[in-house]
Parts: sequence; structure tokens; C-alpha cells
Amino acid sequence: MRILIAEDDAILADGLQRALRQAGYAVDWVGNGLEADSAVDANEFDLLILDIGLPKKSGLEVLKRLRARDSHLPVLILTALDGVNDRVRGLDLGADDYLAKPFELAELEARVRALTRRGMSGSSTLMKHGPLSFDQVGRVARLNGDPLDLSAREVSLLEIFLQRTGRLVSKDQLVDHLCEWGEEVSANAIEVYVHRLRKKLENGGVRIVTVRGLGYSLEKPAQ
Repeated sequence: MRILIAEDDAILADGLQRALRQAGYAVDWVGNGLEADSAVDANEFDLLILDIGLPKKSGLEVLKRLRARDSHLPVLILTALDGVNDRVRGLDLGADDYLAKPFELAELEARVRALTRRGMSGSSTLMKHGPLSFDQVGRVARLNGDPLDLSAREVSLLEIFLQRTGRLVSKDQLVDHLCEWGEEVSANAIEVYVHRLRKKLENGGVRIVTVRGLGYSLEKPAQ
């Protein structure tokens, strides 16, 4: 899962990046509205955390332009502006949630989980796929009730596949959702990650299918 933070306070942004990366997300950061507008137009993200008071272009203008492009990217407004009119305006322009500064980090992380679930896989924190289950809060996967020993990258990869069960996922899409700016991950590396994850799932009857030249697909469980 890949998140963009648009925040002009570098210290706050650094703290958010550290916390969200520790929670298993790939996180990028921009410090002004022009960069935020360009980033969401040119890249795939699973969530935008957006400050209203951005320099060069306001967060509300970024949000307005995002929705004008018919983007359904979940947006969490994070701002010191906490008046009723501010909240109403942000939500009316298409924000999915609104959190005022100062805030508790645990609450922000819970809202991030809720928005990414809403955007991709519904409201439950527990994703199920036949004998496989994945707890999005604890970041723990179980196969036939037994916990799987997965690396952080394998956990993120599994989450992407579970959110797209039965659908083709290309290598480029995996890179887009797994990697931050400046992180070099080759197609060969993606193949290695998928191979390792596949080996840990196949004994439980969960199959990741390779569609040659196109990508991968997590097979729907047998009915």
C-alpha cells in the first residue's frame, strides 16, 4: 500500500513517514500543493494525506482538481483548520475524512487503515481467501489457522493480491504500490518476491498464477 503525504511541516512529515513505514506502508512526501497535484496526477497511490495550508497551491485546490479528474483516491485531510465550515468545505469538495492537528498518532493510523480498506476491500479488518486470512491491523497472515512467516515486503505483496483476487496484476502495478520514489526495484526482484510468497501459500492450496508477459493473479478460492 502506497501513501502520499502532502505536508509543508517537514518535521511532522518525517514523523508520519517513519510511523507509517513501520506499519508496513510505502510512503512518499511532497511539501507544497504544486508538487502534490503533479504527484497524484502522475503516480498511483492508495491514500493521500493532505494538509489544507500548503504553499504554492492550497490543499483544497489540490483536492478540487483531483476530483475534477474523476479520481477516487481516498483523501484524509490533516490540518490545523478545525472550524465547522472548514470541515464542511473539505468534505463537500470530496475528502473522505478530516483530522485536526494536534492529533494522536494511533488515531491517524486507525483512520488510514479504515480509508485504505474502504477504498479497496470493504470495512472488515480481516481479509479471507479460502484457508488464508490476513489481519490488516496486526499485519499477520494465517494459513489453515497457522501463522505464516512473511517478510515485510511479502506482507505488502499479499495484501495487494488479496485486494485484487481473481484480477490480473502487472509487475508495473506491483512496483507502483510497493515502492517509494527513489527505490529501485527491478522486474526480477518482483519475480523473486512473488516466487517466495507463492511457495509459502501453495501447500495450503492458495495459488498465485503467472500470466506470461502480463503479470500475476491470485486465484479465487474454490466454491
